Amino acid sequence: MSQSSYMLDLRSDTVTRPTAAMRRAIADAEVGDDVLEGDPTTARLEATVAELLGKERALFFPSGTMANQAAVWVHTTPGTEILIDAEAHIVQWEIAGAAALCGVQIRPVTARGAVMQADDLQAAVRMPSIHAPEASLVCLENTHNGAGGVVTSLADMQALRDVARRAGLPVHLDGARLWNASVASGVSLAELASCADTVMVSFSKGLGAPVGACLVGPADLLTKAHRVRKRLGGGMRQSGVLAAAALHGLEFHLDRLADDHAAARELADIVDGAGGATVVAPDTNIVMIDLPTPRAADVAARAAELGVRISVWHERRVRAVTHLDAPLEAIREHGIRLMKALEDTTSRLD
Repeated sequence: MSQSSYMLDLRSDTVTRPTAAMRRAIADAEVGDDVLEGDPTTARLEATVAELLGKERALFFPSGTMANQAAVWVHTTPGTEILIDAEAHIVQWEIAGAAALCGVQIRPVTARGAVMQADDLQAAVRMPSIHAPEASLVCLENTHNGAGGVVTSLADMQALRDVARRAGLPVHLDGARLWNASVASGVSLAELASCADTVMVSFSKGLGAPVGACLVGPADLLTKAHRVRKRLGGGMRQSGVLAAAALHGLEFHLDRLADDHAAARELADIVDGAGGATVVAPDTNIVMIDLPTPRAADVAARAAELGVRISVWHERRVRAVTHLDAPLEAIREHGIRLMKALEDTTSRLD
């Protein structure tokens, strides 16, 4: 199929398929039983990630959601609440796992800007009262998915951490795309991770692995998280075949995330203003497109007809995400198609 006729999938960076080299790494992986004596490739991945993020220990999970929920579990006690950005992934896309699994209430923090800042968090901290739940955890997210891949700066992360410390609360960081935050900001992974007690990072997004995430933090908390992972059914046997893909992604796909960011900026430039739409200027690889009318489903359907798959965020917003399988030349061509979809959909309303 020629490049001009193929469907470009921009719904998420999770749609990437393992490269030929990654498939070879999977096939050649040294494996063992990770539930019993341990898997050597998984152990190597965990040691690598712990070192990259400057933490004592890392634990491999099947998914970022499971790792996030394990973190909530080990930090909190039932009947308490966690303070978190109202649009965070843990709030919006983990089907109330914190309540169902951990027995904790979410206290959503409404951000005055794109993402939660220290002042927003401080305003949400309750005064002690016998009538109010106690807080047990602050959760951060970087990059922020719902805001459009926004990077929270190191200074802002440190300010958020300081608010949590003054309130006597630990911090968990949902860093599913922390790789993107580091590449975009030029701040090391370890510096960003230093603002939280535990951090989750995902391999199945920008790094192009088919599955997997790690939770990192102090050894004692990770020992507890290991038990939670087991309870949730996350014990994996020859997990080295999955860990090998993640290791390959770290070695060969981390630095190239800058290409995805450049492609997102190019796409944003192409579609901004089309059909009256406005684009949230991307910090990283997520392009949020706000529509003048509540016709997101129509835009997505027309884009698919023209060879571009995008996701509906809500009725006035669609999302496109650049990734390993969407090279810049394809973004340029299919960006024009997405521009036409926006224009066509608006013209049908006139």
